[in-house]
Amino acid sequence: MTDLVEVRWHGRGGQGVVTAGKLLAETAMGSGLYFQAFPDYGPERMGAPIRSFIRLSSQPITIHSQIEAPGIVVVLDPTLLGVVPVTEGLQENGILLVNTVMTPAEVRKATGFYTGQVFTVDASHIAIEEIGRDITNTPMLGAFARATSLFGIEEMVQKLRAWFGSKISAEAAELNVRAMLRAAEEAQQG
Repeated sequence: MTDLVEVRWHGRGGQGVVTAGKLLAETAMGSGLYFQAFPDYGPERMGAPIRSFIRLSSQPITIHSQIEAPGIVVVLDPTLLGVVPVTEGLQENGILLVNTVMTPAEVRKATGFYTGQVFTVDASHIAIEEIGRDITNTPMLGAFARATSLFGIEEMVQKLRAWFGSKISAEAAELNVRAMLRAAEEAQQG
């Protein structure tokens, strides 16, 4: 990676948007990349729309602002489509990754994003089946690995295990790993 990659995540408070950004930053650090990861929220409460921003580069990053023209947008909550302008500023050749039961073609129509690449995955269904809760950040990281090829899925799995190692039980961490791997397999491109 030589160019700056900017990623904007959309979700709701409590869905793990900030944690996903931190985990992605940890993966970047382990790969020897420079990174910035920061959320955008104020006094919002659980369930309120929030954003998280991540910059990745092989060179030092000197920009210190919100991301206005991301190359990648990740949407953890499909109810934000049509409510929040998730594709605002998304580069024409960018990647849009959405947790939804819709097809990529349906997401294009719903968002008006007809250029670039669109990936969809039913991360909510995967999270409920694998983890037992509708927390979609780890499945979406698996789909992110597939959609972007910035990091290999095994690299993401290693960072996930390390990240969750002291925070949750080993069994719960492995449930998240299964959700991540399954989402990487089930993500659809269109």
